[in-house]
Amino acid sequence: MTLVLTSCAVFESGDKEAPLTEDIGKFSDLNQGGRLPKAWQIWRITPQKNHTEYTLKKHDGKTVLHADANISASGLVLPLKPRATKDLFLSWEWKALSYIPGADLTDSHRDDAPLRILVAFDGDKSSLPLRDQMVFELAKIVSGHDMPYASLMYVWAAKSPVETIITSSRTSRIKMIVVNSGQTAIGEWQKHHRDLAKDYKAAFHEEPGQVIGLGLLTDSDNTRTQVNAIYGDIALSPYRDK
Repeated sequence: MTLVLTSCAVFESGDKEAPLTEDIGKFSDLNQGGRLPKAWQIWRITPQKNHTEYTLKKHDGKTVLHADANISASGLVLPLKPRATKDLFLSWEWKALSYIPGADLTDSHRDDAPLRILVAFDGDKSSLPLRDQMVFELAKIVSGHDMPYASLMYVWAAKSPVETIITSSRTSRIKMIVVNSGQTAIGEWQKHHRDLAKDYKAAFHEEPGQVIGLGLLTDSDNTRTQVNAIYGDIALSPYRDK
C-alpha cells in the first residue's frame, strides 16, 4: 500500500462543531448483510488496486464490519464536522482473524496490516516543509482530493512493538501508532481507548488541530497475501473525571 495515498480520502473541514458522538453510528446497530450508512465513503488507494471487501456480518451475537483483503487495499472513511481534540478520546474494539508475518510498517514495499484506524486533523498546510507540501499537491493530482494536514493511524503491526510510533517514509504528516502486534491475541477481541491529544503530541510534537474525519483500512497488496479482520463499534467521546 502506498501510504502517501492512504490519506487522500475526502475529509472536508468546516466551521461548525458537531456533537461529539452523534456522527458515528454503531456497526452493532446495523443489520447483517445491509449497507453501511451513506456517511461512510469508499476509500480507494488507487484505481489499479483490488478493493478490500467490507461486509456487515453477525459475529459473537452482534453485527460487526468484516474485512477481507486478498492482495487488495481500500478502506472506508467518515468525514466529520470539525471538533476540538482536547479531552477527546477514541474508543474501539477489533479482532484480527489472521495476520501478515512478512509485513513491515517501516518498509514501503511491505507496508500492510490487518487492521488500521485513522484520525484526520485539520491545520495550516502552508506552515509545513516544502517536501510535505509537494507530497500533498501530488496526492491531490492523483486522487482529486486534499490530504488532511495530519493523519494519526492506529495499527495492528506484524513485528513492531506496541506503542511504537512510525513515520511514513513518504511524508512526515502520517504517523502510525502500534496498538497490537504479531500473532498474540489473534482471534480475540481487543479494546482500545486512546487520548487523541496526548497521542498526537507524542507523534507530531505539536498541538493538535481539530479532528475532521475517521477512516479504517485492511490491506494486503504489498505482501500479496490474504488477511481477514473484524471492526467493532468506534466512538469519539469527551474525557470525564471519574
